[in-house]
Amino acid sequence: MLAKVNGATLVGMESHQVEVEVDVTNGLPAFEIVGLPDAGVRESRIRVKSAIRNSLYEFPNRRIHVNLAPADLKKEGPSFDLPLALAILEATEQLKPSRPPAFLAVGELSLDGKVRRVPGALSIAMGAKEGEAPFVLVPGGNAKEAALVPGLDVYGVSTLREAIRFLEGRASVSPAKADASSLLCENGRNGPCLSEVRGQEPAKRALEVAAAGGHNLLMVGPPGSGKTMLARRMPGILPQLSLEEALEVTRIASIAGLLPPGGSLLTTRPFRSPHNSASAVALVGGGYPLPRPGEVSLAHGGVLYMDELTLYPRNALESLRGPLEDRQITIIRSMVPVTYPARFSLVASMNPCPCGYLGDPERECSCSVGDVQRYRSRVSGPLLDRIDIQVEVPRLTRGQLMAREKGEPSHSVRERVVTAHIIQQERLCGGGIFCNSEMSHSQVERFCALSPEGERFLGLAVERLALSARSYHRALKVARTIADLSGSESVEVEHLAEAIQYRCLERSPFS
Repeated sequence: MLAKVNGATLVGMESHQVEVEVDVTNGLPAFEIVGLPDAGVRESRIRVKSAIRNSLYEFPNRRIHVNLAPADLKKEGPSFDLPLALAILEATEQLKPSRPPAFLAVGELSLDGKVRRVPGALSIAMGAKEGEAPFVLVPGGNAKEAALVPGLDVYGVSTLREAIRFLEGRASVSPAKADASSLLCENGRNGPCLSEVRGQEPAKRALEVAAAGGHNLLMVGPPGSGKTMLARRMPGILPQLSLEEALEVTRIASIAGLLPPGGSLLTTRPFRSPHNSASAVALVGGGYPLPRPGEVSLAHGGVLYMDELTLYPRNALESLRGPLEDRQITIIRSMVPVTYPARFSLVASMNPCPCGYLGDPERECSCSVGDVQRYRSRVSGPLLDRIDIQVEVPRLTRGQLMAREKGEPSHSVRERVVTAHIIQQERLCGGGIFCNSEMSHSQVERFCALSPEGERFLGLAVERLALSARSYHRALKVARTIADLSGSESVEVEHLAEAIQYRCLERSPFS
């Protein structure tokens, strides 16, 4: 007998419905799966067989043919266990569903019949709603996550037997409920506060400018000067996630399997800090047969912090150039293009030289001119051009270390950042961009018009610092953000002067 149950597979961020067709016929016992399954799908034969028997149902001792349609789409992972088991039981007339037949089911089965969580449940639920499925059957651990999709009935089950009883109408399972807007409003900010950082006022100001305009930031200073401490406080001064951003951040985390058990909406901006041994694939994503999101996508909507920037592999650093410009990453594996969003703020730190003490008033640098040049050349010019703000973070003095008064708290800085974001959104309304760092050349010319004095000042800076065209435009964007923070409608010379100061690596380290 033939039976069909709908499942789903993920290709990047998108969910594709897959029809699990099962035909049980007489003949020598066999269990064959076709339709481009990967090893995880093929291994489901063992899990499904044991789960059915341990759930007190009979596994057919006959020939079982399984087709996963469409047959030209790669399927991977254990999420087909549940629909496959349901289809086998329906084909052998042990399951007689009374629910609408076009439902969608996903879930991994354990050998004792329990239904385990699967990654990407939110994307699968979104795809099910687009496909007009009457309801979705998911593992209980994914129910709150999938219920974030409005207008879709989501039922969570913990065992195969519970799923069968529900489909036959013999068990009452309430649809899962989750109000994304309420979850977002209940968000609390419990991260580290900027007031805990002693001194470093110029670096704090640079952090505020970077947060206000979505700019990338590089901090250069000796060991122990507070670079990492500053970077970890960046998410706390960024505006709260919008509902659309929160759903997108949650989708990416779900696909990567990073949502906690029973988790729902992620309401805080991500902070990712990959180790400096991370490969290019780890940073931008990849894998086989279908690529998974990398650190640039896991940091979407938040901060990607790269400590000791010069220690990362050269090809890994160069792989960042595309995402920093395009705000997304496209990976092609086996002729299948997959695109992940990558709108993040890059915050990086490095020492001024190999020993770390160039320019330090307390300790003498032991590096030669050649050592310093080779060390800094590990960060290529094109990548450095894409980092809008470069600021020095010097060693703290004894007075700064022992000062008792605290600095400005994060919530005060965040208020100014939010105000600047509102100004930018009103100015850039309808352009598909959200902050100054994303402005096109034509928008820079339109919104960053300079007075004759400003043009002369910037021209002199370009000549003395030998700024590239990209650095020139990025300096204008930073100046526009500084003007927004001060409430100025035009970009003045003082705004340009501060923006030019944030190009510390354009100057000679021995000047």
